[in-house]
Amino acid sequence: MTEFFEIHARDGAARLGELRLRESHPTPALVDDLLDDAGSTWVGDREQPTGDPSTLTVLPHRAFPGGTAPEVRDSFAPEYPDVDFPAAAVVSSESPADHGTDAYVVSDAQSIRGHGAAFTEAIVAVREAVPADTALVLSGIATPRNVSLLAYAGVDAVDAAFATAEGTRGNYLTTDGSHYLDDLDELPCSCPVCQGPRESFTLADCAEHNRNALAAELATVRQRIRDGRLRDYLEGQVRHDQWLTAAMRELDDQWAYLEERTPILREAEITAATEDTLRRVEIQRYADRVTSRYRNRFRNPLVLVPCSARKPYSESQSHRQFHDAIQWRAHLVSMTSPIGVVPQELETTYPAQHYDTVVTGRWSADEIDFVARVLRRYLERNEYRKIVAHVPDDGYREIVERVEADLDLSDRLTYTVPEGGHPTDEESLSNLSTALSGELKYSKREREHNTIRAIADYVLGDGAGDDLFDAVDVQTTSRYPKIQVRDGEGTQLATMVPKYGTLSFTLEGARLWVDSDAPTKRVEIDGFVPHGSVLAPGVVDADDEIRVGDEVVVEGPKAFAVGRAEMFGREMTESTRGEAVTVRHVEER
Repeated sequence: MTEFFEIHARDGAARLGELRLRESHPTPALVDDLLDDAGSTWVGDREQPTGDPSTLTVLPHRAFPGGTAPEVRDSFAPEYPDVDFPAAAVVSSESPADHGTDAYVVSDAQSIRGHGAAFTEAIVAVREAVPADTALVLSGIATPRNVSLLAYAGVDAVDAAFATAEGTRGNYLTTDGSHYLDDLDELPCSCPVCQGPRESFTLADCAEHNRNALAAELATVRQRIRDGRLRDYLEGQVRHDQWLTAAMRELDDQWAYLEERTPILREAEITAATEDTLRRVEIQRYADRVTSRYRNRFRNPLVLVPCSARKPYSESQSHRQFHDAIQWRAHLVSMTSPIGVVPQELETTYPAQHYDTVVTGRWSADEIDFVARVLRRYLERNEYRKIVAHVPDDGYREIVERVEADLDLSDRLTYTVPEGGHPTDEESLSNLSTALSGELKYSKREREHNTIRAIADYVLGDGAGDDLFDAVDVQTTSRYPKIQVRDGEGTQLATMVPKYGTLSFTLEGARLWVDSDAPTKRVEIDGFVPHGSVLAPGVVDADDEIRVGDEVVVEGPKAFAVGRAEMFGREMTESTRGEAVTVRHVEER
C-alpha cells in the first residue's frame, strides 16, 4: 500500500507523480531534494525481514506515520527508533520482488548505463515485478542528456551523484553531451553559477552547474509528460548518444510493456519527424487494429488515395476533389506515413487525425516497407472485386506496385494518375470518375452505420460492431462526424466523439454492450455509488485489456456506471491511490 507516492498523469511508461513528505515533490524527481525534505540521509543496509539477501533502504517519513508493510516496519523499530517506516527497498534487476514498500531502488543501475539492451531488460524486469503505483529510483546514473530516456522507461526518481562527480572531474554536462571544462571559452548556460566570470569558474561550480542542469532537464521532462509529448522530445534527444538511441529502440521492442501503459487516445499531436516514429506504440497499435479488427462492410470498389496535410482528410481540398469524382461509388482508403492505411470510417480515430509529418516529397525505404506491409495485411483481410489506385508515381505508386505483385492483383487493379501527373489534375480526376462508371452509390445511412460498426470493431475487438448493433434497429442522427446512435424506439445508445473517433456510451448503450457478445471492458467496484470518479482503492477487479482512455463499464453491488479509464486494467487493481475511472453516467441499484 503506497502512502506517500501518487501518480497524477501518464505518458506511456512515464508518469507525472507526487511524493508527499513534509513538502510535496513532483516526479520524476531528484532524490537529493527528497532527502533534504525528509531531514535525514538514506539509512544503511540491512537484510530483508523475509530473508531475501537484497538490502533495504529506509527513507525517514514523519509526515505520515504508520506507513506501509507493518511487518517490515516493525522489524526496524528496535534499531531505528527515529524512523517511522521503511519506504524504499533496494532490489537487483536480476531478481526483483515486491517487498510492500513505496519505492524501489535498482541496486545495479550503474552497471546498465551505456548498454541499451541491458538497461531496457533491467527496467522492465523491475517495473513488472513491483506494484504499478510504486516509485522506481535509479542512483548514480542520471545526466541532463539521459534523464528524459530514464523517465520514458518508467523511472520516477534519480539522484545527482553521477552528475556531481562528473563536475568535480571537470566535465561540464548539458542536454546534448559532456564538455571538458578547459575546452569551453564560454559557458552555454544561464543558471546562477554560470553567470560569473569564466576565469573564476571552479570545479565546485561545475558540479553545481551539473546539478542545476539535471534539475532543469527534469522540469522539462515533467512538462513534456503533462503535455503528452515526451516521446516527440525523446526522439530528438537520444540522437546525442548512441546508447540512448539503442535503449529507446530496445524499449520499442518491449511491446507488451509499453502498449499496456500507452493510452488509446490523447490530445497531443504526434510529431513524425524521424523514422523512429514508425515504431511508436500509437502507430503500431493503429496499424495492428486496422489489419486485425477492422472489416470493410461496403460492397463497392476500393479507391486508394494519398493522405492530406489537413485532418481529418475529408475536410481537405484534395479529398473533397476526390469525393466529387467518386460520388459515393467507392470505399475510400488513404495511404500515409507514419500511420499506414486509413479507411474512411476511421479517419478521425486516434491517431489518424492527430499527427503531423515532415513533407519532402520523398519516401524513405523504411516508410515504404512499413506502409506496404500494412496495405498487404489490409488487402489480405478485406476482399475487393475492384481496386483503383489513385496515387502519384512516387513512393505511393511503389507501395501499391509492390503489394500488387505480392498478392497478384493485376487483374482487378487500375491506376488512374498518369505518369508524372498529380491526383488532383483534371486528367487524373477524370480517369478516377471513369474508372467507377456504372458503380452504384451507397447511402448516407449506410456510411454512418458502417462508421459506427467500424469504430466499435477498432475500439472493442474484431466483430464487435456486428455483435453490438445487429441485435437492435440502429438509427443514426446528426451530421458526420457527430453521429448519435439510437435504437428503434429513439433511445440514445452512444455518440461518436469526433475529436478522437471513438464511441461514448449512455447507460442504455452500456447495458446493450454488456448483454452483447462484444468483448466488454469491465471494472468491478466495491459496495458504493461513484459520483464523478472511481478511485483505485474502490476497485475490486478490472479486465487486463483496459487501457487509459478506454470506454469501460463499472459494476458493483450498489451501482452500474459507464465512463473512461484513467489507468490501465492491472494498474487499477494494484494501485492504492489515484483516479481509476472518470464516471460519465451512473445508476444506483
